[in-house]
Amino acid sequence: MNSRTERFQVQGAVGPIEALRDLPDGPSRGVAVIAHPHPLFGGTMDNKVVQTLARAFVQCGWTALRFNFRGIGASAGVYDEGHGETDDMLRVIATQASQGALSLAGFSFGSFVTSQVLQTLWPLRSVEKIVLVGTAASRFDVAALPPDSHDRTLVVHGEHDDTVPLLAVLDWARPQSLPVTVIPGGAHFFHGQLPLLKNLVVRHLRS
Repeated sequence: MNSRTERFQVQGAVGPIEALRDLPDGPSRGVAVIAHPHPLFGGTMDNKVVQTLARAFVQCGWTALRFNFRGIGASAGVYDEGHGETDDMLRVIATQASQGALSLAGFSFGSFVTSQVLQTLWPLRSVEKIVLVGTAASRFDVAALPPDSHDRTLVVHGEHDDTVPLLAVLDWARPQSLPVTVIPGGAHFFHGQLPLLKNLVVRHLRS
């Protein structure tokens, strides 16, 4: 956390949701809400991939908003298999990004939750950029993305991901004709390749 990061809470359906807001140096282009990996396997808003996504958005002039799903850190409640977690993300968006430009991002389980949130929000408001990393397609029923959202979406996966096999993500993406960017040699947490991941996200945000 640095001087441009603010800690705060959002009132969720089952109690407080702990959150961090990372601010850009200049005027903000909008708010990017970023979802973290699986709560039962050590996932938090401080995960290194989540922090990398936040840095990419901040570098491109966005306010990056990270939060802990229910039951993690100071967030109230217990794990709810993605249902309550989707509500948590929607509540954060409703209270912190109800107006102006909005982008969504998620890592692993967080990509699954982001896909559910996108299905709810897409008919209601514009989402400018979407970033899904390590999408948990082998473990959860990741929603198909709205066809009109594809040109705003970056899907990144590691070639050697041993948590979510690349083939599972390709099987999810293939019926949608949704491109997947593969990081050669990459594992689930992109050890040693976070700078490359950040550069890919920055390139997408600036496109």
